Amino acid sequence: MFVAREDERRRLIDAYESDRSQFVAIYGRRRVGKTFLVRETFDYAFTFQHAGLAKGTLSNQLFGFCASLKDAGLVGFEPPSNWLEAFELLKDLIRSSGDKRKLIFIDELSWMDTPRCDLMVALESFWNGWASARRDIVLIVCASATSWMLDKVIHNKGGLYNRLTVQISLKPFTLHECDELARSLGIALNHHQLIECYMVLGGVPYYWTHLRKGLSLPQNIDAMFFAHEAPLREEFDYLFSSLFRYPADYLAIVEALGTRKAGMTREEIIATTGLADSGSLTKRLANLESCGFIRKYLPFGRSAKGALYQLTDHFTLFALRFLRGRVTDESYWSNTTNTPVRNAWCGIAFERVCLAHVPQIKAALGVSGVASNVSSWTCRADPNKGIFGSQIDLLIDRRDQVINLCEMKYSIGEYAITKRVDESIRHKVGDLQLVTKTKSSIHVTLVTPYGLKENSYSSSIQAVITGDDLFRE
Repeated sequence: MFVAREDERRRLIDAYESDRSQFVAIYGRRRVGKTFLVRETFDYAFTFQHAGLAKGTLSNQLFGFCASLKDAGLVGFEPPSNWLEAFELLKDLIRSSGDKRKLIFIDELSWMDTPRCDLMVALESFWNGWASARRDIVLIVCASATSWMLDKVIHNKGGLYNRLTVQISLKPFTLHECDELARSLGIALNHHQLIECYMVLGGVPYYWTHLRKGLSLPQNIDAMFFAHEAPLREEFDYLFSSLFRYPADYLAIVEALGTRKAGMTREEIIATTGLADSGSLTKRLANLESCGFIRKYLPFGRSAKGALYQLTDHFTLFALRFLRGRVTDESYWSNTTNTPVRNAWCGIAFERVCLAHVPQIKAALGVSGVASNVSSWTCRADPNKGIFGSQIDLLIDRRDQVINLCEMKYSIGEYAITKRVDESIRHKVGDLQLVTKTKSSIHVTLVTPYGLKENSYSSSIQAVITGDDLFRE
């Protein structure tokens, strides 16, 4: 059963039903569902379809392309020696096709772009010099290497500049969409369990399809990641090597960011990883951001020089904490409930879920239509100035002169404000007012799965967002 992606499917169908040729580019994180979207939308019926080969040489790639041409019905041709010749053969196939609309689907295009090959020259020649002059071609290209797609296709500075007719950035599912997917798979999970599952898997549909009926959530996590021959046990190791040609530097960056909840400055990343302060580092950070692993943000009231990089990919955060050590206990997840390491991870992982659902938080606050800036904020302690030192992970700075200071607290029941937490909140409000000199009203907002338990300290909270609120469409 196909769930969600209604807008993306509509855009693909509109391209197919157009009266002119269309060039469609789809990009997004690995396992997010790009291939599934295209195949399901067109019921697996293509004039030609091909997928690049991971780590294949030029000769491997050309051989695979020829095999796909044969599968599509082209016969009696000489194997090409380069991509220009290969795309001439694709033209021959299209000319011989009786399909009213020639639907051409090339998946994992970035893998076909081996060093010193002429792939992009050939693609440019095929589209600009031939396909765009016809009315009957729909060319769809995909790649999980989002940075490659952005550089080589979306923002191409050469012959493909401004040639795309449709571009689709495929995002991970929201909690609402994951709920739809789980129900379509016959998996019975309540909202709290879905949030816990999202804390591990994020909104990556492929990972969710490994959930099995009849197992509890801890048993499912064990079966997916820790059991003997678990299907996703090696996923993290393969994830970066499949996206980047030189994954070691990328892994060093995410491993460093995984140690800091609020993130790191560029200078701190350099000091921690030992990577050179160069254009290569700039490119690697941009690539990780475009692939959805990290975010770059400006803390509230800071200039561009104070930008922080923060690890935001849920699965990567989970993998760094629990999969890199090669756990041998096949029931590890079931056996470590309520342990210090799990509890510490739960707090951070829940915060990441909240950061991925800021539109839902704003909707629950009734301020969806109010212009706002979303950021985090930190300050160091300075007793001489009465500054306690604070870290605020989510600030919603609204145009109506209100700042929602969001406290995100993971709990398996109603959250009770303790004296210590109340004191921490008061210090954060005071620090924010003192350091930033803001004239906006500060509304302390609690985001927690089961809401707030009334007690003598609960009056400090001015708005409460529950786990159910995060499931808004």
